[in-house]
Amino acid sequence: MRRRLFLFGLLLSGTASLQATDYTLLATPTTVEWGHYAADAKPAITVHSGDTVKIQALSTCGPTDRLVARGVKPEDIPAYNEAVYKDYPEKDKGPGGHILTGPVAVEEAEPGDVLEVQILKVDIDANFACNGFGLHRGFLPMEFPYSRQRLIPLDRTKMIGHFAPGIDIPLHPFFGSMGVAPGNGRVDSAPPFAHAGNMDNKELVAGTTLYIPVAAKGALFVAGDGHAGQGNGEVDITAMETFLTGTFRFVVHKKKAMSWPRAETPTHYITMGFSPDLKEATEHALLDMIDFLVEEKHMTRDDAYMLSSVAVDLDITQLVDGNVGVHAMCPKNIFSTASTK
Repeated sequence: MRRRLFLFGLLLSGTASLQATDYTLLATPTTVEWGHYAADAKPAITVHSGDTVKIQALSTCGPTDRLVARGVKPEDIPAYNEAVYKDYPEKDKGPGGHILTGPVAVEEAEPGDVLEVQILKVDIDANFACNGFGLHRGFLPMEFPYSRQRLIPLDRTKMIGHFAPGIDIPLHPFFGSMGVAPGNGRVDSAPPFAHAGNMDNKELVAGTTLYIPVAAKGALFVAGDGHAGQGNGEVDITAMETFLTGTFRFVVHKKKAMSWPRAETPTHYITMGFSPDLKEATEHALLDMIDFLVEEKHMTRDDAYMLSSVAVDLDITQLVDGNVGVHAMCPKNIFSTASTK
């Protein structure tokens, strides 16, 4: 049967290999990018459109000795954490702090294409998460002019995090950072933008598909910044940070006009906006949702604007990453079969 590919419900001409292959990419000192997305990064692996890659990623909880000093048992910390911190070249770090696994080069991807990233599975690889804020960091730095750290035990069977006695948080693991290389040069891993990156969008769990405009040959996808869960806003600058392994399928859509990342869950269409200014980020997310409704649902621009007011939720993704994020969520169930033909 011929495989059908949808971008927000619209059939697209995707490019996929005839016999898809499954790969595994482990986190090692030679397969991670520390603190950046880079157009000149050497691929850790090269795959074809339609292939699946299982990617192992570090947390942002810090080096092994620091975690042990905070009370984590050495045997509970994935062994690759110490190896990466010990052997990654100091000269290659920065300017940000995220340790991202990859890049995965997708052979067919070229500037002007769209990379479809199907998030097939997300596994939590540790029995703890960390959260913390620091001096001059977070959304309320003047209210909390000091640092504090917390370890959160994770019950991966019941899928809850024990934040404190009497407070259990459901786990919904996702990668805070997923993205592709910019058109040239190197960009900080912290601020999200058109390349996606450090979106910290808690909707991007397993079962969701992310769409990213390609700016560099091969796309050069990386992923990291594992979260066991997060609240919209991520106000103290960290979520439930932990170690994850994600399984992704990559599909290239040739010559598709798209300026900002989009996503699709089983229940919603999502557009996103990023800017240092919250109002401008909101405008980006809303305008892209209006464009989506015009392009994919064949609405007039006026009707798309009105529908966004009565049916679309504008949520603050995060407030702490340099560029703040807003995502617009349009429910799928408002569209009848007749309206989507």
